[in-house]
Amino acid sequence: MLSAPPGSSSLVPIANQPKKQSNITLRKSASDGQVVPLEGESRVCDSSALPSPSEEVEMAPRRGSDGAISLMENSNDDDPCSPVALGTTDWSESASPNAHIFVPTSSSLQSCYLAQDCLHSGIKFKCVACRIIAHQGCMSTLNSVFPCKRTFRECVRKYREQTDVEHHWVTRKQMKGKCTSCHKNFQSKLGSKFGNSPVGINCSWCKTAVHNSETCRALMRENPVCNLGVHSGVIIPPSWIIKLPRKGSFKSSLKNSPKKGGEPRFPISQKVRLERVNKVPKEHPTFLLKPIPVANCCPVIVFLNPKSGGNQGEKLMQKFQWLLNPRQVFDLSQSGPLPAIELYKRVPGVRFLACGGDGTVGWVLSALDQADVPSPPPVGVLPLGTGNDLSRSLGWGGGYTDEPISKILISLQHADIINVDRWRLQLTPNPKYQPSNKGEDRLPLDVVNNYFSLGVDALIALQFHEAREANPQKFNSRIRNKIFYGQTGSKDLILRKWKSLTDYIRVECDGRDITPKLRELKVLAVIFLNIQTYSSGTRPWNRQFGEQRLDDGLLEVIGVTTYQFPLLLAGGHGHCITQCQTARITTMKTIPMQVDGEAVRVNPAVIEIRFLNQAKMLVKRKSGSKVSTAGLPSSLLRIGVSKISMLDYEMYYCHKDHLKSLAKPFGELMVESSVDLEQVRTLVRRLQENNIGPGQSKLQAEWCFLDSVTAERFFRVDRAQENLHFLMDICESVLYILETEETMEDIQNNLSSLLPDDLMTPPRSPLTPNAGDPVLPSSQDSGEGEVEKSAEAVVEEDVDCPQPAAGLNPVEDAELKTTDGILKAARLGDLKMLRELCMEGYSLLSKDETGKTALHYGARFGHKEIIKFLLMNGPPLLLDMADHEKGHTALHKAAAYKRRTICCMLVTAGANLTIEDLSGKTAQQLAESAEDDALSAYLESQELFQSSKDFETSV
Repeated sequence: MLSAPPGSSSLVPIANQPKKQSNITLRKSASDGQVVPLEGESRVCDSSALPSPSEEVEMAPRRGSDGAISLMENSNDDDPCSPVALGTTDWSESASPNAHIFVPTSSSLQSCYLAQDCLHSGIKFKCVACRIIAHQGCMSTLNSVFPCKRTFRECVRKYREQTDVEHHWVTRKQMKGKCTSCHKNFQSKLGSKFGNSPVGINCSWCKTAVHNSETCRALMRENPVCNLGVHSGVIIPPSWIIKLPRKGSFKSSLKNSPKKGGEPRFPISQKVRLERVNKVPKEHPTFLLKPIPVANCCPVIVFLNPKSGGNQGEKLMQKFQWLLNPRQVFDLSQSGPLPAIELYKRVPGVRFLACGGDGTVGWVLSALDQADVPSPPPVGVLPLGTGNDLSRSLGWGGGYTDEPISKILISLQHADIINVDRWRLQLTPNPKYQPSNKGEDRLPLDVVNNYFSLGVDALIALQFHEAREANPQKFNSRIRNKIFYGQTGSKDLILRKWKSLTDYIRVECDGRDITPKLRELKVLAVIFLNIQTYSSGTRPWNRQFGEQRLDDGLLEVIGVTTYQFPLLLAGGHGHCITQCQTARITTMKTIPMQVDGEAVRVNPAVIEIRFLNQAKMLVKRKSGSKVSTAGLPSSLLRIGVSKISMLDYEMYYCHKDHLKSLAKPFGELMVESSVDLEQVRTLVRRLQENNIGPGQSKLQAEWCFLDSVTAERFFRVDRAQENLHFLMDICESVLYILETEETMEDIQNNLSSLLPDDLMTPPRSPLTPNAGDPVLPSSQDSGEGEVEKSAEAVVEEDVDCPQPAAGLNPVEDAELKTTDGILKAARLGDLKMLRELCMEGYSLLSKDETGKTALHYGARFGHKEIIKFLLMNGPPLLLDMADHEKGHTALHKAAAYKRRTICCMLVTAGANLTIEDLSGKTAQQLAESAEDDALSAYLESQELFQSSKDFETSV
């Protein structure tokens, strides 16, 4: 459950927020007849306490003399039939893609959307996403009868197969403009009192409107797919926002992905150690962005501060949610900008819009620093504050004056991108001087975006801040704020406060002391300016003393005297001292200071100003300038590539962090953010070709991409779907690759973890000596006659026994307890079932009608744990048993299907490499036919090694 003001989006749960009963005061908006709650009150609606028809009179809203509406409302978000919260976009696990976002309204011309089914219970509410009206008692019914437009997708498995956006048609009784089909004007009815028939229908996505006639409605059936209208370049399509399944429900996109349940794939000691490392589990996000790079697409994420500039934010929030996807709009007073930045930072071409004052813009820029975005998105400004100096410097004006939001979005889409310097402030207390009780040992901000000043101007800003905190109701408009600034500033200038400022400060710029010059000029304030404008649009720097740019890495140092402050408002300038790259200010007294309009009294301290970084900002194009028609600007990304072996993946696939630590670096790629995985595969192959040398890492012939961002663990991407996925869909800063084939060296090095010591060198047959046995004496010492005699004895002894064409078959035993369950468990890789059947006394020599044993099926399907169990608990005859169909042993099966690890396990356990199948092929020849050269070479070398130690006589 989430909490936010009307029409807002918040990514922070409100489980810890207390629920309370409060008296909500609603204020009527002059623009569209809506009713918005006054700030400081509860904004959660509870439909569980809906009034009965008899109680409706008592619950009816009462209008006061000032046009306000009062409503007693008890919040209870646990009611499943009620909306999540009043005006809230739900980001929880229970979020619905078609949920309405209601805010109160006092519109009398629009009737309830349920028409004849309306209960007429409670006040009216309007959905900010589709703009339909419903009574408080009808909201729960409306959600099931007429869902809102879909804002996200819930199917993570097929998110690339469902990219089309369908129209969301809404019938209207009042419409303006012309019909898209017949191009005639709409004849609107005067509300429900004069007619109940709808005038037309329009789509809440693209805003296409047609008459409610059969001819015009044919447009709906002809064009079922919505193009999102004129703002398609700035809207986040619902197919890009994916709601992830609940924890533990992810599976690999390949059919043979390892299952999460069942027996552990690594030793218990390692499992316990990993559990200790992961004692505090990470919270996995509920939503994820899977964007599709599109030319001329610059999605806009809106951040609003409803308290800026006379509380205009709430009204603008509802307008943005109507024109955009409601999940693009966020209220900064709820959770700040960081959660939204983390969610949308991977969207190609994304642009942020900060709606508020200079402090709001600085907040968003600081959050971008905290998010550590490799390529920070550009930030635009919609000025709602009092000063708005950064907005003026970027061409967005000094304040919002009811300009159409649609026009602002188009300007943002075509805005230019520039770099703006940002500066770091570092404060160290000065212990040589006594601090004041009113002072503080900190600055309000540690980053300068606009300016830093100390003196009388900071005192005026501080007095404004203190007065607004004491009486916030008196500072609800931009005009009142400026009047207070003027009155307070005039008083302080007449009294000449801080006329002795230079006696208590020392200023050094680039190592040069400029304090004597400041004392000579008798300045009342010292300003370190980063942008062109200061204090609501004044320009204190004179261009004759040097060009002023936003990205030159220089600060302009300006001194202002008593008579210069009023001249600044008339277009005058201050004393231009110098331009510098670093500054050091030492104070000997508690002095008022301000950073980007945020003021505070600072105790004696040493303040250093140094360059921090550059932020990308959006500059408004001048009217008449040529609009660029180029496609999406390409941004190069430096992506590291690391590979993971199949053995490590199958052992630790549930522990993403540990598996990342085991990944081996393979190289780096410089790629565009819009490339798909097919293109990345080509780049990886080129990287493989460039990795030449004895110490360079090599990739195996078979490998696949791993998705490291969607789920709590890695999962594989099917090669047949690589053209549907983009690079940023599966990685952040490192691209992980899974080698589906392992090198023979790695397999042999890891055999100790797969097989116990007593199976590493077991005897293959009574005639094959163990590796630790002493070498037999040569024929000169023991005599060739004895060896030949022993061989002849063996031949004579076995001459009457039928010999199989290949391999060894056990003697049939009528009392042998067999079952098909043994074979089924081996085929499915169910070690638990196999162990239980073995404990019940069923023989591991069980075979089907074709002669295949559990060892055959374990080798065929690549179940290493099954092979390990059978080698440890099965009889020696099981190792070389051949089936009747092809004469294959388990080693033949493993070689034919390129099961390298299992081949090594069987050879190490003593499997006979010289056995031929019914077609006369050995395991080595089958590996060669399967085009696995590495496995074929390994089996050939082992066959030669085995034959050199084999003392059996051919029969």
